Amino acid sequence: MVRVSPHTSPSHPPSTAVAGAPARRAGRVRRAARGLAVGTVTALAAATLVVAPSSTDPAEASSVYLCTGYTGCKDKGYSDAGYGARSGQMYWRMYAGHNCTNYVAYRMIQAGMSTERPWDGSGMAYNWGYAMSRITDQKPAVGAVAWWDRGVVGAGSSGHVAYVEQVVSATEIVISEDSWSGDFHWRRIYKDGPGWPTGFVHFVDKPVKPVIEVVTAPKIAGTPQVGVPLRAYQARFKPAADHAFQWFAGATRIEGATAATYTPTAADRGKRIRVRDLATRDGHTGTTGESLPTEPVTTGEFARVAPPTVSGLLHRGQTLTAVPGTFSPAPESVAWRWKIGGVWQKDRGGPTLTLTGADVGKRVQLLQVSRRDGFRKIIGASGRVGPVVEGAVAETTPFTASGTPRLGETLSFSGAFTPAGASASYTWWRDGVPIPGTDAPTYRVTQDDVGHAISVNVVVTRPRWQQLVRTADFGTVTTPTRLRTYAGGRKRAAEVRVRVVAPGLRAPSGTVTISVGDHRVTRPLEAGRALVVLEGLGVGTRWVRIGYSGDGVAEARSQVRKVVVKQ
Repeated sequence: MVRVSPHTSPSHPPSTAVAGAPARRAGRVRRAARGLAVGTVTALAAATLVVAPSSTDPAEASSVYLCTGYTGCKDKGYSDAGYGARSGQMYWRMYAGHNCTNYVAYRMIQAGMSTERPWDGSGMAYNWGYAMSRITDQKPAVGAVAWWDRGVVGAGSSGHVAYVEQVVSATEIVISEDSWSGDFHWRRIYKDGPGWPTGFVHFVDKPVKPVIEVVTAPKIAGTPQVGVPLRAYQARFKPAADHAFQWFAGATRIEGATAATYTPTAADRGKRIRVRDLATRDGHTGTTGESLPTEPVTTGEFARVAPPTVSGLLHRGQTLTAVPGTFSPAPESVAWRWKIGGVWQKDRGGPTLTLTGADVGKRVQLLQVSRRDGFRKIIGASGRVGPVVEGAVAETTPFTASGTPRLGETLSFSGAFTPAGASASYTWWRDGVPIPGTDAPTYRVTQDDVGHAISVNVVVTRPRWQQLVRTADFGTVTTPTRLRTYAGGRKRAAEVRVRVVAPGLRAPSGTVTISVGDHRVTRPLEAGRALVVLEGLGVGTRWVRIGYSGDGVAEARSQVRKVVVKQ
């Protein structure tokens, strides 16, 4: 949108007498012009090319140039009604050529009016509304003459006139015009600034279309804050019509903001947001409903998603690197601050920090200061990490586990390390619980360990150094078993009784299998015992094989017994 440059509009040769308008009539019209209410504005749905002759203050923006020049406008589909080819002729005794009054007089004659001017006296543009005050008002109509008094925005000392090509609504019109010492244009004008016409002269208006009525105004929902979306709800029109939104910040149209939602930007801070809903319907004159303005848009607030973190080894001589936190929306700029031992490092800013001997023994914290235009700055802090150490204890010979996790066996975990002066502390664990009194690289398995998992860890430390931690899992401790058996012969059968004894276990589980030749029977232990009778055996001496399967803790075992099978 651009501010309209003042137009100068000589109307007739200097020899023509200039008659001023009656003072009383002029006063009435000027008072009416000064009392024009600021109306509503909405852009047409169709996109247009803006030809901006100069940059201006948005607060005075009130029109958009659609085209320039007879040929330029014709190429874009905007007609001059043939005036370009006939502009060398004077109409209603106005100056020929580029001249607003001569162009409008031509259009009135084209619309069927006489070739004689319909009033006596001055033909200067500022006089048209006074001379024809009986048919001049503030209601735009297609075919009417848009009239600007002299000295107002959009006109010079001679005033200005234009032809109304289209009435979009009571606050939006499209005009065609020609300007003294200027060029031919089509222009869209909004009643949202000081460039709206002083009045409209109704010589030969085209038929007036019924106006759409606003039943309820549009509404805005949401918090007016930078970065927080606002939602527009449609107005209700009578009769029903098509809707088109346009958002405003203060009195300024927000370019491209025509959706149902709008998110205020930094440029909107402190301004009240409103929305207009343009109603259009075939055969009707459009209208607009305007929402109440919101409260002034406030400064935006970042949302914390994830804090910053510190990457790198906390060792003397090593460099730490800042890992940015996540905020919504994303910051436009970030500054880094470091604290060591709770003290700001004024001369050590930036995303990296190299640790020195003075930092050893202290904790480090990173702060991320994030900024974005229109938002309050936010400071995200990492957790305190450290303390900083001289270096890390390291293995020179890797720690290695040896030994079998079995009752009575000795387990071992050993290795070598640096620097000199570091010491190792061992802890042996049973099912994840420390075993009291164990602080050596070896451990002898006891009955208390049977059926339990044994592990060990060693912590190698030296003051102001990062400790070394190593662990080893040995698995579940097993126990040897003994078989206490009885085997006796019966009539063509053998009876076998088995008891399994395992140190550290009250009653081993598992199965026993009794076999004589091809005869085989398997039974589960009950409370560590089993009774098996093997029938269908041949008479005589037989060898009975007794096998215990083991249960994962109690170990498998077997033995052979001799029986005499009776006749």
